Amino acid sequence: MTTPLPDYSAVELARLLRDGEIGAEELTAACLDRIAALEPGIKAWTFFDADRALRAAGEADSRRAKGEALGVLHGLPVGIKDTYDTLDMPTEFGTPIHRGRQPSTDATMVDRLRRAGAIILGKTVTSEYAVYTAGPTRNPHDLTRTPGGSSSGSAAAVASGMVPLSLATQTNGSTIRPASFCGVVGYKPGLGLLSRTGILKQSDLLDQPGLMARTVADVAMLSAALGGADAADHRTIGYPALDLSSASTVQGRPPRLAFIRSPYWNRLDDDAAMGLEGFVAGLGGIIEEVELPHEFDQAASIHATIMGADIAAAYADDYHRAKALMSDTLVTIIEKGALVSASTLAEAFTARDRLLLRFTDIAAKYDAIITPAARGIAPKCEDGTGDPIMATVWTLLGLPAISLPLLTGFENMPLGVQLVSGQRDDRTLLRAAAWLDRHCRSSSFNTASA
Repeated sequence: MTTPLPDYSAVELARLLRDGEIGAEELTAACLDRIAALEPGIKAWTFFDADRALRAAGEADSRRAKGEALGVLHGLPVGIKDTYDTLDMPTEFGTPIHRGRQPSTDATMVDRLRRAGAIILGKTVTSEYAVYTAGPTRNPHDLTRTPGGSSSGSAAAVASGMVPLSLATQTNGSTIRPASFCGVVGYKPGLGLLSRTGILKQSDLLDQPGLMARTVADVAMLSAALGGADAADHRTIGYPALDLSSASTVQGRPPRLAFIRSPYWNRLDDDAAMGLEGFVAGLGGIIEEVELPHEFDQAASIHATIMGADIAAAYADDYHRAKALMSDTLVTIIEKGALVSASTLAEAFTARDRLLLRFTDIAAKYDAIITPAARGIAPKCEDGTGDPIMATVWTLLGLPAISLPLLTGFENMPLGVQLVSGQRDDRTLLRAAAWLDRHCRSSSFNTASA
């Protein structure tokens, strides 16, 4: 093979593993070699154990050699954001307050990974409590720039080929923004598709697991393996069964697409705005421009009210016992959130529900909308992890969203294009995203540059 194994997509690697053309131990060793070469500069990992991963991979190869049934993720190395409980690895939430914390059980999604045959390499860096204060991770495309937050390590690990798949989360923009900055596919399924049991809790309404990979087909395969009801997470109950694994390969008519600039278009960097406008123009007549009603201008303040109040409640014990070990940013969020009254919070929930109803009517005509994934390219590390505002509306509404690495911005840095679909329309979203990706990478269409 002329292409190094870590540079194949997860779907391609799954086929090679299934057909016996490569072994799980061979692939894991190749990923560990990539980590050894690049980790000193990128710093994507907070914990990994090479010997443990190689033993697990060897056991996977033995199962295949014996003719045992193989899971859909057989032999695929995966990184786990350090907000997911892992029974055999520490889970520290990016804070010294929980240094050395060792869970006694796996998060539901980690357990499902293991059952599907994945090889868990280790834990990827998150920002402090998955909020805004960055960890040490750097952007693989430019080590002076941030990979974004809070799923920084997961995005950087996939972008650099350390793993083909990684788990992320999003309570504001923590999957979509890092995916855009690092040039990978970042998929935030609709609220309720993936279980949150055993994941650091910020907000019952806003917390949503995310997935990082190289292709739409990769995240479709991963979400199909991990999705499903979990009695311990009420949001998953009643979510319709979806054939996500084939959504990215369905052929047929082009999707019905709309272009929505978002209520916060004026915050975009000029090159990002021009790049996305040029991209949309290049799609020609297959896309219709839609303007959101002015009531969506309030989405960010509604989100901030809910998120602030929920963070204050979730981290109250840690705040009271170890405030001195928290960043000033987190302390401010907690103290401000604690002042939100019950009536103000109830009004925010009601306003959110009204917006969801309005958007459901708007989205009914389309398979997906195109909208910005981030304000621009990744900022310098000293300027923070970037603004999540381009994902805020869709996170607030719990809608399925995906960032595709289709644009190139200033200094050749990646810039994502975000697609969003209606409530629980994950299959429709993945089909539209796969179609758009194929269309843009075909010889008849030149991907726009910002």
